[in-house]
Amino acid sequence: MSEVTLPVSTEPVAPVKVKNAALSTLTRVGRYMAVRIVLLGMTVVIGVYLTILIANMGGEVDNIRKGQIREAVGLATAADPTMKAMSPEERTRIIESRVAIEENRLGLNTPFLVRSVTYLKNALILDLGRSQNMSSSSGSRQVRLIILERLPTTLVLFGTTYILLFFVEIFIALGLSRRYGSFWDKLFVTASPLSTAPGWFYGIFLLLIFAALLHVLPFGGMVDAPPPENKFEYALSMLKHMLLPVMALTLNGIFLSTYSWRTFFLIYSSEDYVDVAKAKGLSSRAIERRYILRPTLPYIVTQFALLLIGVWFGAPIFETVFQWPGLGLRLIQAVNLFDTPVIVGETILFSYLLAITVFLLEFVYALVDPRVKVGGSGQS
Repeated sequence: MSEVTLPVSTEPVAPVKVKNAALSTLTRVGRYMAVRIVLLGMTVVIGVYLTILIANMGGEVDNIRKGQIREAVGLATAADPTMKAMSPEERTRIIESRVAIEENRLGLNTPFLVRSVTYLKNALILDLGRSQNMSSSSGSRQVRLIILERLPTTLVLFGTTYILLFFVEIFIALGLSRRYGSFWDKLFVTASPLSTAPGWFYGIFLLLIFAALLHVLPFGGMVDAPPPENKFEYALSMLKHMLLPVMALTLNGIFLSTYSWRTFFLIYSSEDYVDVAKAKGLSSRAIERRYILRPTLPYIVTQFALLLIGVWFGAPIFETVFQWPGLGLRLIQAVNLFDTPVIVGETILFSYLLAITVFLLEFVYALVDPRVKVGGSGQS
């Protein structure tokens, strides 16, 4: 009998499968990224355009500005001696001509809805333009400079306080979850309703006690006036002015946040797999790291990311109470002066930061939570 030789395939099957799987994953990730970018882009566009409409009060700000122009031209005309010799009809004609020139210069002769689209286009490409009534410390009317000069002061106050509080709250919450029912646990549970009041509410009382009654801390501002020339004295002055705002922010958040984290950790520490880990003899530190903190990482990352957004944007009412020269106070000033470009500029900053944060969170979830499948049918 003749032997039958079967053909043997020499193609590397495994590498081909790995390559195809990698290409499939890249395709899913690319599709996922594209969808997320489109959705977040639409959200930013809608949010910015609504801000433009609200900041302009649907075009009513145009009428206010037209009234201001007419009033300014009328006062200038009345103060001009050459106008007194003219007839009332001639003076009216000159006033209307000057008003029309000024309105044309500011673009107020174009319908607001048409201009709002132009505002939106410029805003999305970060062409923030010039402010209408405000200026930076250097005298510039560029909205970009007006916002950027106030950004560091907001980061110093809210960044320092929020980030330190975030990690302190988690540390305390872990300790309370280990000592459920202890005195300190009951204290934080009882005091948690205190955090429902806003930070500026506590700020008013702290100012009354430490600034008005005791005269030991300043009423507001970032440094003494005039500012110290020595850098070390300048830093000490800033720390002194930061004490009351930091105390107000701490009272506003530490009790409720710690109570929430503590409850969150208690829920996970009561799971069956934690009891199994204890039965295996694992240390409490190892159990917390592997079986309590690890499952809560998505929630921790989300809270930290949203905290960073709050750090960048500041708090308008809070900064107004303490007269802290940050983005929040600048926004209140812009609203009072109907300065639409500055209002829209700060909103754009917040919108882009929020969109970028949400976009990055999607991928961070995939790293810290194995249940999330990026671009797959099982994504959550």
